Amino acid sequence: MTVWKLDVDSTCCIGSGVCAGTAPELFVLEDDQARPVRAETAPDETALDAADSCPVAAITVRDETVRGVAAACLAARSL
Repeated sequence: MTVWKLDVDSTCCIGSGVCAGTAPELFVLEDDQARPVRAETAPDETALDAADSCPVAAITVRDETVRGVAAACLAARSL
């Protein structure tokens, strides 16, 4: 069974809420920061949509079967 891991980089997240609006079953805002509702999920296009919509690319979606990264923090890209 394929499992995706969800993560929000708290050093990048600005709490815009776009992820929670795009995928409320996967992300919530808590204390002005987004976080996954659960760390793992079945493959779900809305997880990728939320990651793509994040204005600072703070959301990482990993397919644990191939160790692929769908999105990563912009800060990491600029290093």
